[in-house]
Amino acid sequence: MNLAYIPSPSHGVLYLGPIPLRGYAICIIIGVFVAVWFGNKRWIARGGQSGTVADIAVWAVPFGLVGGRLYHVITDYELYFSEGRDWVDAFKVWEGGLGIWGAIALGALGAWIGARRRGVPMPAYADAVAPGIAFAQAIGRWGNWFNQELYGRETHVPWALHITSAEGGRVPGYYHPTFLYESLWCVGVGLLVIWADRRFKLGHGRAFALYVAAYCAGRGWIEYLRVDDAHHILGLRLNVWTALIVFLLAVAYIVVVGKKRPGREAVVEPAVASGGPAGGTEAVAGGAEKNPGTTEAVADAEEKRSGEPGEESPEDEAKPAKKV
Repeated sequence: MNLAYIPSPSHGVLYLGPIPLRGYAICIIIGVFVAVWFGNKRWIARGGQSGTVADIAVWAVPFGLVGGRLYHVITDYELYFSEGRDWVDAFKVWEGGLGIWGAIALGALGAWIGARRRGVPMPAYADAVAPGIAFAQAIGRWGNWFNQELYGRETHVPWALHITSAEGGRVPGYYHPTFLYESLWCVGVGLLVIWADRRFKLGHGRAFALYVAAYCAGRGWIEYLRVDDAHHILGLRLNVWTALIVFLLAVAYIVVVGKKRPGREAVVEPAVASGGPAGGTEAVAGGAEKNPGTTEAVADAEEKRSGEPGEESPEDEAKPAKKV
């Protein structure tokens, strides 16, 4: 018997009167709020308008939840569609089962739709929210603790996770708390992206690609410790292969884009920079103060619209003066 260990909760549901509050869902909701709140702070620091991140998240979050559930159900279809299983359980998201790969893929599609509707560049938005997503994952992983799921191999280290439930084929005992390993890793990934973004002025989607690559690097060895059922290809779990492929694609993106488009975007929200309805001159001033490149970009844009500085076009001379 371990003298020191991480206890599992006796149940994953708390009741507020007749309303059930599931620990898994609470962790996901808190994670989403953290991602939006922190992404908003980074977006404003880049010269964007407050509220843009939340507006786009309205599209990204539902798409991400659907994508995460689809990935889980497709890759573990036997849990829902094999003999003796109830296919209705595939819709019970609160019982656990969200694949991060599907969540990021379909969430990115939702974010792209929201970004186009808002008129902002998708790579800049992705860079702003990248560390917040990592922190959201760190919080969301504690939902697995509430459900007593996704633990690793049996161990007797002082920080072992004590599994007490025997439901779903679980064997009570002491196991590696892989949910905790991934949670801590995600915190480290978020801090890495923040540091690298400040140090190297990452832009054009490279901060997001760094988040993806760093997460995949950790997911590979954490996945190796897990003992839950999974599909294997050439002796490796499916998620290990996914992490490896996505890692290589993210690194390639960083290298290629770093050569073609070094630095970062001077203007992340054109409507704000042009003094449009999304914020006007106050937003321009606020963004320029935190990002001096914004002022230069706006000045260049104004020059292109009005000709050379200090010169009046023939059309301007022909027009009557407007009253101020």
